[in-house]
Amino acid sequence: MHKKYALIITLIYSALLAFVSLIRLNNLPDVGITFGDKIYHFLAYTILVLLWFGSFLSSFKLKKTQAIIYAVILSVIFGIIIEVLQETITDYRDLDVYDVLANTFGAITAAIVLWFKNSSHVKN
Repeated sequence: MHKKYALIITLIYSALLAFVSLIRLNNLPDVGITFGDKIYHFLAYTILVLLWFGSFLSSFKLKKTQAIIYAVILSVIFGIIIEVLQETITDYRDLDVYDVLANTFGAITAAIVLWFKNSSHVKN
């Protein structure tokens, strides 16, 4: 991701994720997996952490460890707020604890990947 646009891309992705999470989704194709939406949550929040990590590094000049921690905390809180909003401001969506868990596992997975990617050093 180009450093100049990191924060803009991250904010757009976050807004689109919130929008898609709060609108009525009709006629979605059945993927044939009973927990298919949890895979979506996992992947969406993995990407969210990766984007916020890049933004915290480039736009806010945080150190890598701080950027990982802040990205995970922000993403998990964002996911919880979205779930609460689904319950409180819509009549067609419900709060789902398993969605929160899938979001959190996606965020933690991204953090683990970033942690090992940034801490591994190859010596010649």
